[in-house]
This record gives sequence, C-alpha cells and structure tokens, in this order.
Amino acid sequence: MAQLDVGHEVQRSDTHFRERSNRSETIAFHDEVVGSSVLSAASPSANSATARRHEERIAVFDYDSELVRYHQRLRAALDIRPGDHVLDIGCGTGQTTRDAARTASPGTALGIDVSGPMLARARQQAEAEGPHNVSFVRADAQTHAFPPEHFTLAMSRFGTMFFADPGAAFANIGRALRPGARFVQLVWQAADRQEWHAAIRTALPLAHASSTPAVDPFTLADPDVVSGVLTAAGFTAVDVVDVHEPVRYGPDAEGARAAVLQLWMVKEALADLDAASAERALDRLDATLDAHDTGNGVWFDSHAWLVTARRR
Repeated sequence: MAQLDVGHEVQRSDTHFRERSNRSETIAFHDEVVGSSVLSAASPSANSATARRHEERIAVFDYDSELVRYHQRLRAALDIRPGDHVLDIGCGTGQTTRDAARTASPGTALGIDVSGPMLARARQQAEAEGPHNVSFVRADAQTHAFPPEHFTLAMSRFGTMFFADPGAAFANIGRALRPGARFVQLVWQAADRQEWHAAIRTALPLAHASSTPAVDPFTLADPDVVSGVLTAAGFTAVDVVDVHEPVRYGPDAEGARAAVLQLWMVKEALADLDAASAERALDRLDATLDAHDTGNGVWFDSHAWLVTARRR
C-alpha cells in the first residue's frame, strides 16, 4: 500500500533499528508473558503483581501521539463553550480532559478511566501544566454514581467500545447529562477498515480468537448498533459520520516497534508463540514498520465513526 502523505521526507538514520540488544529484550519479554493473562486497559481488575506490571506496560503506549489527527477532528466537533461542564469517558492520560477544561473555563471537566497508571500521569500533568478546573476519577463509567443532570457535554475519544453492557453504560452517562446535552464520541469502524489492525495481524497472527474479549475495540463498529443502543439509552438525534485519518505509531520504526509491543493484541500474539516463532514474527513486524516509516513518523490508515447524540 502506498505510504500516506503526512509530511516531508527526512533522511533516516543509517543505523538499523533492529539492534541485537533490543531483540534480546523482546524475547525476554515474550518469555515473561507466556502463560500469564493480559490485563485490558478497560478492565478495573489489577490485584496481582503480574496484573499491575501488565497495566503499567499498557499505560506506556502513547495514545495521544497515535490519535493526533483524530484529536483535532474531535475538538472541532465538540464545540465546547465557556461555562460548560464536560465529562470525558475513557480519558486515559487526560489530554482530551485538559483541553476541554481550558476551553470550558470557568466551567469544569471531569475525566474518568479505569487505568490507575494512566490517571496518575493525567493528574501529574494537570498539576504541572494546569488547568486547575480539571479533575479525574478512577471508576467504570458504566456503573459510577455521577451527579445527576450535572454535565452539559459528554465526550469520548475511543473510550466507549469496551463496556460490558453498552446500553447500561450509555444510560448511566445519560443520567449524568442535563436534558438536551450532547454526547460526542469517536469509535472505530470495522477491523477490515483498519490498516493498522491488518498489518499487526499479518505480522503476528493469532492462533485463536482473543481470550480477552473485553478489549475488543470494534464493538461499536456497526452504525445501526450504535444508533439503536443510544436511542434505547435515552438519546435522540443520533448522527454517525465517517472520519478517515491516519494513526501514528511512532516517530520512526524503532519507536513504533517499542510502542506496538505495548498493545494487548501484540502481547497475546507473542504469548501464543515459542521463542523461535516469536523471533520470526518480530522480523515480520520489523519489516511492516519499516515499510510504513515515512521519515516523518510511522503511519497507518484507519477509519472511525464520529457519533453525536442528545440526551432527551
């Protein structure tokens, strides 16, 4: 597939990124993962030491860099006004929440997520950089007791696809919104519309279906399903718009490789392989990332839905 036009080409480093030491670290990582469960970033359960280590690794992935193009599209669609009270669902490290708070001032923004490490980083950045009208809570938005009819806007940047019961989650979010308030979210389209997904699956094929269905990022890929669930949850004027932007996996192939190895689907794939097979799989991954290194980042094509609705 042709490379995406994402900026001017710059000369790559003469040093190939597949250093022997990096490969050794990856194989050691593979050996550690085999036989252990992979913790979803959408799962609040992190009781064991192993689970906590996996959660810390997941938090390392730079979603803000990956989704930079989508972040711009979401901000334009939100239309936040001064005095708004914004609820950010699946806020991660809080970039979207902090941006919302700055625009909403003298209003507020609350970010909610289940990842402790991500929220720790969100709080650190807010304390260091501001704004001071932002706050974060570690909880599941499906069941959290939000103040009723408090928020004037709810938003999510790829954070609503992981609910155990989307209908119950959207109904709970709706109860937190004032009548007529908007709910704006980005969700992924189907897997076969995602170059990043196909590329990783080709390089690191899974021997079986995912053992962690809670992390399926494509549960809201069907617009009719999204519209039906939102309507049943008390929303109206549902609109689903196609958004087509590339995602960025790193500044270069080496950085992208380090980032990709934090993804749950990659961890699962490596956990299914013996060391020799993992070595070959990583060679394929290296070749894929090299092919998508534009000199101005490693980019993959992708498609999402921009979903907007209003609380009745």
